[in-house]
Order: sequence, then C-alpha cells, then structure tokens
Amino acid sequence: MTTPAGRKADGGAADDWHPGPSPDPGNRRSGADQPAAPASGETGAAAKVPAAARATAADQDRVAADAGRAGVAGEAQAVSGAGVAGAASAAGQARAEDEVPNAGGACAAAEARAAEQVCAAAEACAAERARAAEEDRAVDQALALVGRRSPREPRSVAQPQPRAGFSEQSPRQGSGSGPRQSPDHSLDHVPGQGPGQGSDPDPVQSPGPGPGPSDHPVSDHGAGHYLTPESARDPRVRDRRADVQRRHATAWGEARALAARAGRSASPRTVRLTLDRAIGRVLAEPLAALADLPSFDTSAMDGWVVAGPGPWTLRRGEDAGQGLCILAGHSATAPLPDGDAVRIATGARIPANATAVIRSEHAHTDQAKGLLYAQRQVVPGQDIRPRGQECRSGDQLLPAGTVVTPAVLGLSAAAGYDELLTVARPRVDVLVLGDELLTTGLPHDGLIRDALGPMIGPWLRAMGVEVSAPRRLGDDREALRHALTTSDADLVITTGGTAAGPVDHVHPVLAEIGAELVVDGVAVRPGHPMLLTRLTSGGPYLVGLPGNPLAAISGLLTLAEPLLRGLAGQPVEDPYRVVLRDEVHGHPHDTRLVPVVHRVGAGSGSEHVVPLHYNGPAMLRGIAAADGLAVVPPGGVRSGTEVEILDLPWASATPWTEGCFT
Repeated sequence: MTTPAGRKADGGAADDWHPGPSPDPGNRRSGADQPAAPASGETGAAAKVPAAARATAADQDRVAADAGRAGVAGEAQAVSGAGVAGAASAAGQARAEDEVPNAGGACAAAEARAAEQVCAAAEACAAERARAAEEDRAVDQALALVGRRSPREPRSVAQPQPRAGFSEQSPRQGSGSGPRQSPDHSLDHVPGQGPGQGSDPDPVQSPGPGPGPSDHPVSDHGAGHYLTPESARDPRVRDRRADVQRRHATAWGEARALAARAGRSASPRTVRLTLDRAIGRVLAEPLAALADLPSFDTSAMDGWVVAGPGPWTLRRGEDAGQGLCILAGHSATAPLPDGDAVRIATGARIPANATAVIRSEHAHTDQAKGLLYAQRQVVPGQDIRPRGQECRSGDQLLPAGTVVTPAVLGLSAAAGYDELLTVARPRVDVLVLGDELLTTGLPHDGLIRDALGPMIGPWLRAMGVEVSAPRRLGDDREALRHALTTSDADLVITTGGTAAGPVDHVHPVLAEIGAELVVDGVAVRPGHPMLLTRLTSGGPYLVGLPGNPLAAISGLLTLAEPLLRGLAGQPVEDPYRVVLRDEVHGHPHDTRLVPVVHRVGAGSGSEHVVPLHYNGPAMLRGIAAADGLAVVPPGGVRSGTEVEILDLPWASATPWTEGCFT
C-alpha cells in the first residue's frame, strides 16, 4: 500500500511534514490528477465515517493554508481540496475501527500545532513589519539625497514570508485573498525603475531642463532634501548613503554646470573703487563713455597743419624769426586761412578751416621764401583724428563681468572715470578636518602632514578671492557645526569628512542645520565624494572636498572654481581642447582628471599635452609639475585624441591680475 509523500501509513500527520508551495496556477492539477488514496477491500461501519471526516478536514485546512500563502484563488484551491477530501474519505471508510482513535488524535495534534504556528507566524509578521518600516524610512531618506523620492512620499512595506506551510491567514479563514506584493528593499527598487515598472528615464542619466541663471540652484535631481539628524547618525544609513553616492553620482559636466548656475543665482556684492585699487576686479556694470573720444579734432602726428592747396605760407610767431606752433593742451587757436601752414604737435587741437596735417618728414621748407612744400600728395583729413572717432558719449565700451586689466583702467580714465563699480571679491572660509593631521615635522605614529591647509588658501587667492586663514577643527562635530552656522563668508570649503566613515561629520551636521543639497557625489576620479550645498536660504555655500590632496584639487576645479566665477560675476569660460600625446586609460563609468603639461612639437610646432605620472588621489607630485588637467571621458582616450583642458589658476596668470581666473 502506498502513501502520499510526507504522510505516515497510519493516516496521522507526520511531525516533519510541511506542505510545499502550491502548484503554479497555470500548471495546477485537477482533482483527478491528485495522488490516489490507499485502497482496501474492507467496508467500514457507518458510525466510523465522522471520525475519518474530521481527519480529512485537517487535510483540507492545510491545503487551504497552502493556497493562502501562495496567493492562489480560493475557488481553484477548493477544487483541489475536494479531491483530496474525497480520496481521504474513501480511505477512512476502508480503514474502519482501528483508524478512528489515530485519526482523532492526529486531528487534535494538527489543530494544536496549526494554532501554535499561526501565532508564531503572526508575531514574526508584526516584528518584520516594524523592522521593515524602520528600514524603509532610512532607505527613503537616503534616497532623498539624490532626489529619487521625497521623504514624505509613501512607500509600500515588504511583507515578511511566512513559515513553510502557512499563510498569513488562519487555516480556518480560507484562501480568498489575492497575492501580496513584496517590494524589493534594495536601493535599486524605486518608482519607474524596478522590474516590471515603466520605462521612466533615470533622472541622473537623463536630467530635465535645468533652471535658468535666475532660478533656484537646486540640482535637477531634486537633491534639495537632506537626511534627518537622527537618521544621519545611523551607521546603516551612512552605509546606504555612501552606496547611493557611488551609484547615483552627478555627471562631471553637469556638476560643474550646477555649480556655475548656483554662483550666478546669488545676489552679488558690489564695491566702488578708485582706479588705482580696481586692478584685477570685475566690472559690476557696463563701462559707458562719459565723453566723446577724442573730445575734439586732434593732430595724429607732429608736423604741419595746412589749409587749402600748397605751397603754403609759413605763419610766424610774435617773436622775430620764430615760427608759430600749436601745442597739445592749449586752447583753440584762431581759424587757419587758406594757403597758410602752422607747426603742430601730436594731440594738439586742430584749428578751424584746416585741411590736413603733413608729417614733418614728408614736408620741405624754404626759409628764404617762407614757404612749405609737400613731398607727397596731401589728402584732406590725413593724420587728423576727428572728434568721436573712437566713441560717442554714452556708448558702451565694455560689458559687465569684464576683468579690470591695465588697459581697462586706461580706457576708463580716458572715458572720464575716477572710480569703478566692481563686484566684491568672494570671501572664503577654509575648514581643515581630521585628527590625524600634523602642521609641522615629519609623519609619525599614524599621523600625517596636512598638505591641504598650506595649499588651499594660495590656490583660492590665485582664483582672485579673499581667503581667511585655515581653521583646523580636527574631527570635532560641534566645532564644525558652530563654524558653519556662524560663518559670514560667501563660500565655506571643508577638507575631508565627506564620505560615510565613523568620524565623517559633514553630512550629519549639514542635516542638522537644514542645509540645501545641490550636488552630492560626482562621477569623477579622483574626488568622487565631493559635495555642494547651500547652508541657509540666501546664506553661504559649502563645497566639501575629499581629504586626499589630488581628489581635493579635483573638487576645487569641479565645484569651487565655477561657483566662485559665478559669485565673482564672471561669465562661464568656453572650454578649449588640445591633442593628448599619449594614450590614457579611463574609468569604466566616471570621468578622470589627469595632470598634464603643455608642449610644442619640435618639428610641426603644434601644441599638445603630455599626461604626467603620480596621478593617484593622494599624490601631489604630478600636479606640482602640471599646468593643467586633462578631462578624460569614461573608457579612456587614445593617443592623438583632443581632450578638454582645465587650466590651473597660475598657469596663465600675470603678476597684476592677482589670479582672478585669467
């Protein structure tokens, strides 16, 4: 006699028996296809049938439980249960008197175990729901860092899987409920992105139209929300935040554009300076001419001013034997009669009725006859600068945003200016973080020299900004919070602490003070964990630089430099490209910034750049010999490829500019 798999031959429930998952609805057996019950030639008494029926009822309950757990419709499972019930009933009738006690005991034991397991499953379900809800809140807040979901947007909670053989319903409740959804808790499962969702574009890969220059400088990713202070301190959230940063970092070009847009959106501070103090500043308004240039007809050369055709009679001065001469800076003379000539100096005012100026070297005088002869043809108006030749009063000479060079100072003075309205230089506070940093001496006992403190200030001054002395805060969370909330600078720069380590306090402190996130992580190597935030509405910005030196330089050129250009009122520079001499390997997904030096080919004379060694994130040897950084796209470039170049601020600076991005 055969028995159904997992069942004892005596008809009782085996202790180790747990029904497997229900068959797939599309491949479910009919009642006739279910395993057959054991057959017997004996006919049981009618009085024994109710006991057997109770045993089959336990079977039906367990089958119903399977249907609830697997989410199969109750009606379909009832058919299968009826088939099992009929087969078990026939077995009960065939096995009469000695089966009754066993069936009754098995029924009671099964019901008891079912009740215990249902209670245990309910308790586990409640605990799992609570844990899942807490974890989902943390996940949502972490996802809000990159704008995947607002923290206030509801999220479904995954349902815990019940123990094998039991659904979340009581065995007595039937299986009429539909299938339950179990959303994936991974960070990849977001609306429009998970399996089975629509094909909504990834906002990181396909950003929408960005705001204009006057719009709010929040990333198109919607990264203007931050973690709550409580969740920011949770190590699990730190890990998730780091994972989100890595996988959803802003593209390098987009990060620079966001930083530039943020700088342009800020209300600029202006200051009026005398010409001798305005060098290297930026015009806050267009430079308009206050007078005609030149303001009267002037002589362009030393020579003779003549009227009418020649030869011309030399006019004499009051002193005997001395010729008359018109000098610069003198008031207007009497009109010049036709046929006369008078000596004139460069810049002197042209008398009325004059025809032209003849250069001294192009004329010959006959002192005996008192006549002037031209050695070349005389064209009316030659060597005369007419009034307003360069500009008329009110003409715009230079636009706002022009750097005040020595030539701009000269033009301003010529146009009548004593002072210029300029954009105030951005003020920057530098906060150096890390307990492991030494300011003097050799590295020892796990301590290292601070390379960023001595470097950041001069680097920023070369960009044309005012920089306070670096403040060394170590890994003091409260000191960082106080420094950020009391700064009156236009930009605060921190070094280190931007990742998710146990003493990386930048993100938690920014969450506490309600900072507005613009960029959190950039797809660039080195410098991936850089960030840009606005500390308060209308308040200063913060650029968080990684702690590794070359990674920090990457952050300076990616976020700080375009932001400061905007704050200084300067327009965005057009990128320029140069041929790269050697092949450079790239990152599979991120942009690379590689130190290079410009060279000119000996034979062709064409300019190219040579990549330098020692370009790891913690290295400065390569950048110290470089005059620029090559922007290497993901995947790398071959020799001879043109790449974008970021100039270092001192590479093209001249002494009078004091940096100022030139």
